Amino acid sequence: MNRVERESAVRRILEQTPPQVPTELYDDAVRRGGRMLRRRTLARRALWLLLCAAAVAFVVWALTVRPWAVPPSQTTPPVTGW
Repeated sequence: MNRVERESAVRRILEQTPPQVPTELYDDAVRRGGRMLRRRTLARRALWLLLCAAAVAFVVWALTVRPWAVPPSQTTPPVTGW
């Protein structure tokens, strides 16, 4: 099937009247779509909550541990001048 034949086949399909969709199918699609949107919204909110909790935990850890400060030396300086 070359390009011209495909285009003519597509035109014939598009010129036909669309088939009637049963009302039960429409109702099921609306119900499933609403459920998917609710799940997606809940997942998005949970991820944002997790991200905010992780940021707060990191800030609290950084303020208590202070990883940017130089740790104290483990050896004492030599005693001179006795």
